[in-house]
Amino acid sequence: MWCYRGGSISAEPRINDRIRVPEVRLVGPSGEQVGIVPLAKALELAQEYDLDLVEVAATARPPVCKLMDYGKFKYESAMKAREARKNQAHTVIKEMKLRPKIDPHDYDTKKGHVVRFLKQGDKVKITIMFRGREQSRPELGFRLLQRLASDVEELGFIESNPKQDGRNMIMVLGPHKKKTEAMAEAREAQAARKAERQGHATDGSANTSPDAANRDDADAEAPAESPSEA
Repeated sequence: MWCYRGGSISAEPRINDRIRVPEVRLVGPSGEQVGIVPLAKALELAQEYDLDLVEVAATARPPVCKLMDYGKFKYESAMKAREARKNQAHTVIKEMKLRPKIDPHDYDTKKGHVVRFLKQGDKVKITIMFRGREQSRPELGFRLLQRLASDVEELGFIESNPKQDGRNMIMVLGPHKKKTEAMAEAREAQAARKAERQGHATDGSANTSPDAANRDDADAEAPAESPSEA
């Protein structure tokens, strides 16, 4: 009984002399349809163009092959995949915990974090923690959650209404902006800050005082003092 004991099957397409068929449907370097040609002729054309013969549709009959720079193709494909991963939006749920009788300073601090999370395109789970007798006053937590939602309504909306969960009351805020939009804006802002810093550095080096430059020239031209004169 035959059993496969090799490693993982390669996902790489077959190229050049690895292609083992009598004829192929050939596509030219610019995407033009050459037609069905013998494999030997396709390899000969690849050498003439100084390109690779790459099998792009192995299951077709006959297989479809294209003339291309395979090394360049692999590099560009890897860069596109990297950019796609970079722009991929991952939904993140942040959590912020508050007490029903939170003081104004702490409330402003917590609200600032919620604002930052929503600007980043993340959801925020707000948890009000009740202790002791506070459990008999759920309206305190409800009013606090409604106040917070109102304070950040320009950035987010109530995705999950306040509900009691044991000793806690929970509400979920969703961002108005999509994660991809927030990431794009963050990259643009970072690029703008970088350009501004470079502009300041260029201005600083260009605005050297003429007097200072003259002094530097005078110092360079002045003869050195001999030890005997000292």
